[in-house]
Amino acid sequence: MDVLYWIATNIFGTPAILLGFIVLVGLMLQKKSTSQLVSGTFKAIIGFLIIGAGSDVIVNALNVFEPMWKEVFGLKTSSLGSFMGQEAFNAKFGSAVTLAMLVGFLINVALARFTRFKYIYLTGHMMFWTSTIFAGVIVHAAGTGVPVWKLVVVIAVILGVYWTFQPALVQPFLRKVTGNDNIALGHTSASVALLAALLGKVLGNKKNDSEKIKVPKGFEFLRDSNVITALSMGVLFLIGAIILSTKGTPEAAALIAKAGDQNFIIYSIIQSFTFAGGIAIVLMGVRMFVGELVPAFNGIATKLVPGAKPALDAPVVYPYAPNAVVLGFLGAFAGAIIWLLVLGSTVSYIFVPTMIVLFFHGATAGVFGNSTGGVRGAVIGGFVTSTIVAWGQFVMVSFLISSTVPDTAMWAADSDMFIIGPILHFIAKLLF
Repeated sequence: MDVLYWIATNIFGTPAILLGFIVLVGLMLQKKSTSQLVSGTFKAIIGFLIIGAGSDVIVNALNVFEPMWKEVFGLKTSSLGSFMGQEAFNAKFGSAVTLAMLVGFLINVALARFTRFKYIYLTGHMMFWTSTIFAGVIVHAAGTGVPVWKLVVVIAVILGVYWTFQPALVQPFLRKVTGNDNIALGHTSASVALLAALLGKVLGNKKNDSEKIKVPKGFEFLRDSNVITALSMGVLFLIGAIILSTKGTPEAAALIAKAGDQNFIIYSIIQSFTFAGGIAIVLMGVRMFVGELVPAFNGIATKLVPGAKPALDAPVVYPYAPNAVVLGFLGAFAGAIIWLLVLGSTVSYIFVPTMIVLFFHGATAGVFGNSTGGVRGAVIGGFVTSTIVAWGQFVMVSFLISSTVPDTAMWAADSDMFIIGPILHFIAKLLF
């Protein structure tokens, strides 16, 4: 029993080690060389640990952004309050998340093998974040005493079904975008992609294709998510800092005092770069472990499901309509600013318009919207994205995940998660 306890605590109870073990097994099944085994396993572990460091950086910047805009709107509500946060949540439930992700993937493979839906979901970082957010919703609904085995089973089943049928739902519209049936979309922007395509058909003009527009070279920076994150958040931090500098309230003075000897406006701008840097750190960690995890999964899946279509990350659709990518993001950004003001003045919630979500989801919606409704469809797709992300973030952070990982939900939760989240919360209340 002592040996089993040690294994449960130090292998299955340590998320980074468990993830490395899964990658190791996957690579061994493919008979990789010793060098590949060591490299893949170590990179997976290091990448997972990097995520925690990046999350801390993001939270520190959000701890400035949120109270800043609360004071701008004159809101007297409390901050996020007491919650576990990503690092503490990983320490306690990270192993459950990792196991659920693995079992969910195996369910996806089984469904692809024995049903007509031959889609293998291979967007590893989305698999991780979706698993984490879903776990956060369930733990918040059921309490921290939720049995780990039950948590794993419930999340795994939901993930397996979602990863199988999400690509299938989008595929009819994706064929219009790509002109073939070779790949599928495996990304949490599926909901806004579908809405953009449907609304584009009704409200757009397909003849006015976005690709007929010549985009000035000066706007090419809009395709770099790191740059637009820093720029967009920089504008919001700057506006907030200027407004606070003119207010004489005790709350404003307390926030300005955080800058110490540094000018508050400069301090605020640095926070925007810090926020963007934190996301870059997290994404580097995710890419590192996903770069090893996906090949391990893919090698197993292709042997078990001959002829399966890979469901891939959102950028696979961007080359088919590059201008629609920019239009979709612009529509999403404009909508985000509108909803920031609306949410702050109506429900007293400070929406964090994280550009990493608005860019990838808005761009994807733009491509799908353009396929049915041209330029207008692309812009509408972007605006729909910001609407779902803004109100979805409010509902999730305020009611569905507030005690677990609201910090993560403010920048890493995506369109599909916001739609599935309330359903998952209801299921958790029934089962736990």
